Amino acid sequence: MKIALSTSVMQRGKSGVGQYVLALTRALLAHADEHDFHLLVLEEDLPLFDFAQGKMRLVPVAEQWRPAVKNIFWHQTILPRWLANEGVQVLHVPSYRRMLNRAPCKRVSTIHDLAPFHVSGKYDLARMIYGRVMVKHLARRQDQILAVSTHTARDVHRFFGIPVQKQKVVLNGIDHTRFHIGHPGSAKTYVEKRWKLTQPFFLYVSRLEHPAKNHVRLIEAFNHFKQVTGSDWQLVLAGGDWHGAEHIHAAAKSSPFRHAIHTLGFVEDAVLPDLYRASSCMVYPSLFEGFGLPPVEAMACGTPVISSIAGSLDEVVGKAAQIVNPEDVLDIAEALRFVASDEERRTLLTRLGLENARRFDWSKNANQVLEAYLS
Repeated sequence: MKIALSTSVMQRGKSGVGQYVLALTRALLAHADEHDFHLLVLEEDLPLFDFAQGKMRLVPVAEQWRPAVKNIFWHQTILPRWLANEGVQVLHVPSYRRMLNRAPCKRVSTIHDLAPFHVSGKYDLARMIYGRVMVKHLARRQDQILAVSTHTARDVHRFFGIPVQKQKVVLNGIDHTRFHIGHPGSAKTYVEKRWKLTQPFFLYVSRLEHPAKNHVRLIEAFNHFKQVTGSDWQLVLAGGDWHGAEHIHAAAKSSPFRHAIHTLGFVEDAVLPDLYRASSCMVYPSLFEGFGLPPVEAMACGTPVISSIAGSLDEVVGKAAQIVNPEDVLDIAEALRFVASDEERRTLLTRLGLENARRFDWSKNANQVLEAYLS
């Protein structure tokens, strides 16, 4: 079967969707001898897919089509003609932002979340309208919707009217050859050398997006934690700037403990597992998630996790994390204090996290995606 995967929504690999695309592609390599895969890739993103060279066909897409509006135009007008000319039988668009209205082949689309319906101000007005109005129309025209969690599938039913039984829930997975306990000692040595992080630290891996990712409340909670405990623990924010990042930087800069708050920017995939291993605790206070990969990645690396259960996080972290109310600064602060001061609790969370992380394996979940292509 000739299968095409549109990758232009991956934002240079610096987003959750980007990591989804890369992980799924790696997992589908095992089926490259059985099927003819075509990866539609923006020119500057081609190096990200070097691992697929020789096994899948990489189809360059001109950089002029990267901006959002132009990219939507490309998907709706140019891509359908290319699909027809190439005789493609299945197109997979891994994000609701680029679902096709018409296509000469089967359309499979992944919906990660319906955040525009849950988080006020997550995007600018145009993108909020697109996510609430246009996507509803487009979703109903797809041949197969893949939802990354049961929570997302229920949201698709609630807001778009597509019954859960007509969707296919395929959980995200992680690459367990990358995310595992490894050697925490060497990881700490690397992190100390690269970022000068010599004290225990809480880690939040997420793009700096306000208000959805809740960094400002986390910083306020960290301030309270430091005031009450006098602890030497630090707070590390790993992620590139996104919508509203200026509010997060302002909160960090105005903190009385600003010297204990470190913003690392985007951390490349190759070193992310070591950052997890070196951290003393992962904190994930997001206001809404369609899935939420970082807590699972941290768990697989043996790092205890503090997490909200907003959106699908309840489904993802289960009972393997210290749970907080993401809208309650004092509740977050108390969780920081509890976990930082209780080694036995950290040990228990590590054990529970390792067990939980085993549920999320792309080598298995990719087979379900392939089934959706073939059905």
